Amino acid sequence: MPTLQIGRKQIPYELRRSAEASERRITITPGHVEVLALTSDDDDDIAGFLGRKRQWVFNTVREMERITSDRHAVPRFMTGSKILYRGRRMRLTVRRTDGDRIELSFHNGFVVDLPSWADGDIDKLVARELKLWLKRRVRRDVKEIVADYSRRFGLAPRSIRVADFANGWGSCGAEGNILINWHLVFAPMKVLEYVVAHELCHLRLRSHGSEFWDFLRTIAPGFEASKAWLDANQGSLSAEFLDC
Repeated sequence: MPTLQIGRKQIPYELRRSAEASERRITITPGHVEVLALTSDDDDDIAGFLGRKRQWVFNTVREMERITSDRHAVPRFMTGSKILYRGRRMRLTVRRTDGDRIELSFHNGFVVDLPSWADGDIDKLVARELKLWLKRRVRRDVKEIVADYSRRFGLAPRSIRVADFANGWGSCGAEGNILINWHLVFAPMKVLEYVVAHELCHLRLRSHGSEFWDFLRTIAPGFEASKAWLDANQGSLSAEFLDC
């Protein structure tokens, strides 16, 4: 593994080349430094890039070492933390990069890239990005579910909105406006689909009589399992952990 010499300190790093990358990048997590280079870069290009970034690399590696050594100072949102998403606890990775903006991506886990200017309350920054991402994702999920049920069963609400509820998981107004609690992003997709289907059924049947449940069973067979899961786990579907 190549190393970067800064004074007396040797910092090993992993070199990765990408044909898709438009610019070079360095990402740093506790115990690991990755340098992303262009496929056209030669050794001098990489050495020059690292030379320009050497002080930032040194300071950031030292910051990561301090965080991992002072366990009492470890933030809640750090590499290795678990974030509940769609019924599973997914690993969070928080990295320092030489980019110019905060970026969040998801692939079998959450990855938050923090630029050099991001300082102060890192917990609050990461929590804010996670909350925004989760809200956007559940809005997208709800829109896709509604579009599918509208196409298959002709259940088209006047409007659909995802919001923060004090109580309950969804509602359907008399004018056909549907609200869904965004905290359902923490539940399995089948549970979110059940709640959306439940509210869509109210477009035709306002009460919870036997006819309503029969109709729901027609459009969402086996919904009982999702309803039972929600009844048993609703206390854990809270976004309070994101309030820093």
